[in-house]
Amino acid sequence: MSPLSTTLDAYEVWFLTGSQDLYGEETLQQVAEQSQEIVRMLGESGLPVKVVWKPTLKDSASIRRMALEVNAADQAIGVIAWMHTFSPAKMWIAGLDALRKPLLHLHTQINVALPWAEIDFDFMNLNQAAHGDREFGYIQSRLGVPRKTVVGHVSSPDVCAKVATWQRAAAGWAAVHELKVARFGDNMRNVAVTEGDKTEAELRFGVSINTWGVNDLVAAVEAQSESDIDALVAEYEETYDVVPELRRGGNRHESLRYGARQELGLLSFLEEGGFGAFTTNFEDLGVLRQLPGLAVQRLMARGYGFGAEGDWKTAVLVRAAKVMGAGLPGGASLMEDYTYHLVPGEEKILGAHMLEICPTLTTSKPSLEVHPLGIGGKEDPVRLVFDTDAGAGVVVAMSDMRDRFRLTANAVEVVPPDAPLPNLPVARAVWKPEPSLETSAAAWLSAGAAHHTVLTTAVGLEVFEDFADIAEVELLRIDADTRLRDFQRELRWNAAYYRLAQKL
Repeated sequence: MSPLSTTLDAYEVWFLTGSQDLYGEETLQQVAEQSQEIVRMLGESGLPVKVVWKPTLKDSASIRRMALEVNAADQAIGVIAWMHTFSPAKMWIAGLDALRKPLLHLHTQINVALPWAEIDFDFMNLNQAAHGDREFGYIQSRLGVPRKTVVGHVSSPDVCAKVATWQRAAAGWAAVHELKVARFGDNMRNVAVTEGDKTEAELRFGVSINTWGVNDLVAAVEAQSESDIDALVAEYEETYDVVPELRRGGNRHESLRYGARQELGLLSFLEEGGFGAFTTNFEDLGVLRQLPGLAVQRLMARGYGFGAEGDWKTAVLVRAAKVMGAGLPGGASLMEDYTYHLVPGEEKILGAHMLEICPTLTTSKPSLEVHPLGIGGKEDPVRLVFDTDAGAGVVVAMSDMRDRFRLTANAVEVVPPDAPLPNLPVARAVWKPEPSLETSAAAWLSAGAAHHTVLTTAVGLEVFEDFADIAEVELLRIDADTRLRDFQRELRWNAAYYRLAQKL
């Protein structure tokens, strides 16, 4: 069994340079040297994914072969293309049509400042990306190729930051495309927004979503050894502030041991099946003694996606956010808007869930506690209790709109609670949504966005925009510039666009 990976170390992005034979070998040698220099500068900028230089592409056949090669390379999550000189765009038709990996068009050049006194026709022949990239931009638009366009010199931190953001989105796309989701039971009864078209999701995102009976999980939980449970309980006591009643000798210690048994059982099931995300449902627990709380929290911290009440769409988003934020401070978790603080001028949202909020959202030491749940009819479940760290964040939801999937993303500022919450023994987050609670909530409701979300404090809105562009799905952005009437117009325009953009 191999552990789930959330690092970007195994990934790479290929750098493709376009030219042609018209310029002669001496010029083409300069093209190769200068494109290698661009790759070197990108590598030294601290990008999260390695950029791999490929030989200059000069004809249709080699471009198409390169597209097929990158499609087949599991480690390659996308390509960066630069037309160093002038690469006639008809040469790119077959290759772009065959390309199935994300594309970034880097509109750059080797020099920052023009050497005015030295410019001659040889210089102009060599340094004409301003010319060649426009030809390339045309054919991409003519073919309807989704891509991100980044303009500027690679010595600019802003340019490299945009490339890094796209790389993270491409990594999330790659992770989703190899993702298997295990649903333990079905969706919560009579809930609409957690439903969705799993077949369309596999076509659109590449994710495989299937259901297993809870008894399959029960068997894995019951198969765990006492010695493994002992070791995991010892880890709990070292890692968290475990309340006395759950510690060895405490009168609720068996509840903690059962929480450990659930974690080990879930982990073994997911690893053996190659799953990267899962769902549970408090209405369908079989003979499980507790709704998994601590186990879910810790598995999310390992990088697994999770959705409550059978919500596989949120499980997919959580897994994507985990990968896209790999190596960055902050975290990502299932979240749910629960209740509002509506004092004028102080409006904010209290988010939580029954149990399952990921501890990567805090740098503090969580408290490990046991309390009644109030629903589900099972034993009191163990869970980690903490407040999410303050700072910038994004909440994102996925909705099935019948003819398409819609992502809705809201920029937020996570803030400390106004006062302690001694009677709310769950992990939670408090945030101020942009541009205001009133506008944010009205836009969210107008969009039909879900109540389950992923909250990430590791990556920003641009990553999700790039992800949506790669996936060719709708994304609605709610931020400081959002105006409700404009947002509602966008909803109407999008309804027409996405209906017309579908294949007949």
